[in-house]
Amino acid sequence: MHLLGIWMLMAALQVVVLGGETEGLSSKQGSLPCTRGFSQEEYIIEMDQELAKGQAVFNVSFMNCGGGKVWFEVGDASDFRVSEDGVVYALRHFSLAAKEKEVVVVIYARDLQSKQVWKTRVHLLFRPDGNRPGPEQVKPSDATLTQRVPEILFPWRSVVVRGDGTLRRVKRDWVIPPINVPENSRGQFPEDLVRIRSDRDKNRMLRYSVTGPGADQPPTGIFIINSISGQLSVTKPLDREHISNFHLRAHAVDLNGNQVENPIDIVINVIDQNDNRPEFTHTTFNGSVPEGSKPGSFVMTVTAVDKDDPKTANGMLRYKILSQNPQSPSSNMFTINNKTGDIITVAAGLDREKVTQYTLIIQATDMEGNPTYGLSNTATTVIRITDVNDNPPEFTTETFFGEVHENRVNVIVANLTVTDKDQPHTSAWSAVYRIIAGDPTGRFSIPTDPTSNEGLLTVVKPIDFELSHSFMLIVEAENEALLARGIHLPRQSTATVTVRILDINESPEFSPNPKSIKLEEGLPAATLLTTFTAQDPERSMRQTIRYSKMYDPANWLEIDPVNGQISTIAILDRESPYVKNNLYNVTFMASDNGIPPASGTGTLQMYLLDINDNAPHVFPPEVEMCERPDPNAINITASDPDLNPNAGPFAFELANRPLDVRRNWTLNRLSGEYAQLRLRISSLASGIYEVPITITDSGNLPMSNTSYLRVKVCQCDHHGDCVDMERIIAAGLGTGAIIAILICIIILLVLVLLFVMWMKRRDKERQAKQLLIDPEDDVRDNILKYDEEGGGEEDQDYDLSQLQQPDALEPECVKVGIRRLDERPLHHDHQYPLRSAAPHPGDIGDFIHEGLKAADNDPTAPPYDSLLVFDYEGSGSTAGSLSSLHSSSSCGDQDYDYLGDWGPRFRKLADLYGGGDD
Repeated sequence: MHLLGIWMLMAALQVVVLGGETEGLSSKQGSLPCTRGFSQEEYIIEMDQELAKGQAVFNVSFMNCGGGKVWFEVGDASDFRVSEDGVVYALRHFSLAAKEKEVVVVIYARDLQSKQVWKTRVHLLFRPDGNRPGPEQVKPSDATLTQRVPEILFPWRSVVVRGDGTLRRVKRDWVIPPINVPENSRGQFPEDLVRIRSDRDKNRMLRYSVTGPGADQPPTGIFIINSISGQLSVTKPLDREHISNFHLRAHAVDLNGNQVENPIDIVINVIDQNDNRPEFTHTTFNGSVPEGSKPGSFVMTVTAVDKDDPKTANGMLRYKILSQNPQSPSSNMFTINNKTGDIITVAAGLDREKVTQYTLIIQATDMEGNPTYGLSNTATTVIRITDVNDNPPEFTTETFFGEVHENRVNVIVANLTVTDKDQPHTSAWSAVYRIIAGDPTGRFSIPTDPTSNEGLLTVVKPIDFELSHSFMLIVEAENEALLARGIHLPRQSTATVTVRILDINESPEFSPNPKSIKLEEGLPAATLLTTFTAQDPERSMRQTIRYSKMYDPANWLEIDPVNGQISTIAILDRESPYVKNNLYNVTFMASDNGIPPASGTGTLQMYLLDINDNAPHVFPPEVEMCERPDPNAINITASDPDLNPNAGPFAFELANRPLDVRRNWTLNRLSGEYAQLRLRISSLASGIYEVPITITDSGNLPMSNTSYLRVKVCQCDHHGDCVDMERIIAAGLGTGAIIAILICIIILLVLVLLFVMWMKRRDKERQAKQLLIDPEDDVRDNILKYDEEGGGEEDQDYDLSQLQQPDALEPECVKVGIRRLDERPLHHDHQYPLRSAAPHPGDIGDFIHEGLKAADNDPTAPPYDSLLVFDYEGSGSTAGSLSSLHSSSSCGDQDYDYLGDWGPRFRKLADLYGGGDD
């Protein structure tokens, strides 16, 4: 009975409280959006330990929100089942004492259409000792929903059903109503929204706070709360299009900062206001519709968006057409679906050839199109009328004329013009021409000019004036694309074309061409072969035909210019290089006397039959053989230009002369084509031997010929190859090799001659440069630097006063020097003026004088550590010999000032030798 009472109470109350409790609550009322799912994530139930089979244990509440049918099922189907209305029954006698102290039952809800699944848990609690304290809290995070959506979460300790059927209320931590705030509020700020209060504030002082976006997180400062009274307020107007809702969390602490209530979420919904105009996705919409479309044909869709809430009238748009341009053939050619924006045709008569496009002004209005309260906007729609093939091509005239000369091909006879009102350069405009009568043999074709759409009547096969003087063609024109349904080709799509053929003087024609004949070679000159004539196609004209020869590579034939008889002028030879595969071709020309003259060619093919007119020859004509051949046999054959049976088999025989041929050689016939030549003796001296061999063919009249086989006998290595120089000598050098050697020798001699001439010219240029010495480099006015020829640094210092011009010396300062015996020239000794020494030479002067004295006394003294001997440089020099340096005469009054004019270097010398005692 207690369990039945519990079930009845639960059925009346339902386990989960769907609405907020109002006890101890002062708030502004509002409504929350409906969310599909179980009303609670977890249920807690206290009950007795014994459950009877089929007993109703509890029920669950599911918020369907107008959705599809939901099917319930139990996770553990062995102990419980759930009905369609959410009531859970025990399937068997169930003892909770035999189980654990807490039993968890999982209930699933499944949408049969979307296959979405929700889940909730039910905790069955009991106390065997009969004490029934409040159940332990089950965390909401243990429950799982497959689809999480924003919602206000109330504490799970709401209602607890005891096992004896009594109901015990467990207070909720918070009393929080749903909050709805309209956007763009113009009230005084801050504006109070709701007061949050906990009933624990009766015993102690509490402090309230809120956290989350809009409070202490960006955007901060939108919502504030009075920490003492718990009054929640908004500080500024809200914009739903910016943020549609806020999720805050409220906290309650005592004065010491200790939490006295669990935080709870607060959802603040921003109520939409009509503050945004509809906006079209494009300023101009472009669409198209085929011409001739029936009423109700879809054209295009225009779309506008409104930032306001689409679930309210603020975001519900309605479309309409304000204007149409042009208003032809009707002012209402189109209509628009006021909800979807689909534009369709409502009238017939769309014709691209009359109106190519329409421009519509479309208006979108919110508030479901209310013209008084709704906001609106406009856009332009351009509808292009596309072409269909509703206009067949029509010829500009019924008859066309043309003319062409006979035998001409790929010539345009006439241009056929049509008109087509469809869009140019489309398949509905491009014309295709077809000859439907008057040309059974297909001598004409009519391609289409893609630019002008004209038909080009063209001759594609030669036309003979003698057979046809004119043609009358029936031509039909149609489009590449099929005509629209209900449109047929008019009479103007067919025209007549008259073509006149013009006569020309045609060339004579040989018949047959080419002409083939068979005859034997060897026919003598002046033999009549055949007659090769041509006919003139111009039967109406009596013209004379003359014949001539055009191509006869061997010059064997001639043709009679009047009657075309062909005869030989030389002997025909099948073995001629001009004969290919026994065929010899000769080309003749036939010319008439028309105006202008015309000519044609014909070919005579002669198949030459072979006769035995060529004697055989030995092949190969030259062979090699070792002095001691092993084996000493050579295989030979015969070469005969004739064909069988005028060629092989052959008969081979050694000639009787000279006599030593049969003594040294023997010839054995191997077959009708080959014979073998052997030595009769064991060895043969190196050299070149010519062996005469007589060969006879098998012709009807056999022909014999004695030809010489050139045999080169040489020394051979163990491989049987010739290695001695006699083979090379026998081979000799060819004319080309000799000429190449001579050219190389001549080129080498020319190069040597050019090199010698270049060396001589270089020497002349060098001598010319020596003659053209700059005046500043003259030896009489400068000190020349020679390669070192002395023995040390002591030889580098000399009495530079000796370089003075001898003409400037006083007579008493000049004395004759002593010549060395090894000096050149060896003829008459010259007298060289002597220079006086420097006035105060010092130690250097003493050193030079001692060296001079020793050199003068020793004619064989070496050049080192003494005066140097220079080569003779000719007579007539104004400078004295350097041998005069031996002079020890004093010329104290010599003037050295002129050295200062030679530059800074010689100015120092002037100071040394021309200065005073210092």
